[in-house]
Amino acid sequence: MIFLETCVLIDYSKGKIYLKIKQNNYCISPIVQLEFKAGARDKRELKSINKIISEFKQLDTDQNILNLANDIIEKYSLSHGIGIYDAIIASTCLIYKLPLLTYNKKDFKFIENLKLINSRNSWLTKKGNV
Repeated sequence: MIFLETCVLIDYSKGKIYLKIKQNNYCISPIVQLEFKAGARDKRELKSINKIISEFKQLDTDQNILNLANDIIEKYSLSHGIGIYDAIIASTCLIYKLPLLTYNKKDFKFIENLKLINSRNSWLTKKGNV
């Protein structure tokens, strides 16, 4: 199972990339859903976003994840500028022991024990390279 960050999900929704393995091998969380939905420009686009969200396994965000996110904020917000959403995404991956597929490696690379997947590897294909 691989956790998708919002930026990857957005490119997937726009057809800019394809996921090389089946969608049920990827997951997202409520934070990713909120970030994704917040970018909707109209009701039609929101409906399309909801359809895309339904393709992926949904992980719960529980108190353990929020507690760890709090620890990440305390440790890295001043030194690295990590924000609330990224802290929750990172803590979700750490609690569930999942790698994170992101374009924004710089936003997460300093977090201990968080496995990052380079978006340029075999998990993604850019449109036209299938």
